[in-house]
Amino acid sequence: MTEVSATPLTGTTTSSKRVLVVCTGNSARSIMAEALFQTLGQGTVDVASAGSAPAGRVHPLAIEQISHLPVDTRRFSSKSLEEVLAAAKAPFDLVITVCDHAASTCGPLPGDPETLHWGLPDPAAHRDEEEARRAFATCFEELRRRISSLLEAELP
Repeated sequence: MTEVSATPLTGTTTSSKRVLVVCTGNSARSIMAEALFQTLGQGTVDVASAGSAPAGRVHPLAIEQISHLPVDTRRFSSKSLEEVLAAAKAPFDLVITVCDHAASTCGPLPGDPETLHWGLPDPAAHRDEEEARRAFATCFEELRRRISSLLEAELP
């Protein structure tokens, strides 16, 4: 299986759509979405993820889910929205918020990108390890379904 590295924020190609996935902590949902876009997009998506209040670490159960994909899990980190926007060399075409808090705090972004909101439950909210593991798997599969559908529709 070939590994796909994290897409750099600094490079773009004319054929790539630039997608930003935003969550509150950038430790679970948005990280899993970033990994799925990288894998399922097969080079057609330049993707990044960010948090409105980054946790500073990627949740271990998010790493567990994405470790089944052909990506280098060491490349993922919890980043602030400001950090990602400052590093971006071009505006994003699409911004997806994956939690209600991020949707309410993420104001207008440069370039007036299309926006989508996917209010997914926070899998990290579960304190019981087995419940959390099931919640992460459920969230991962829901993200896979939504991202696959979006890619099949050739993104907005």
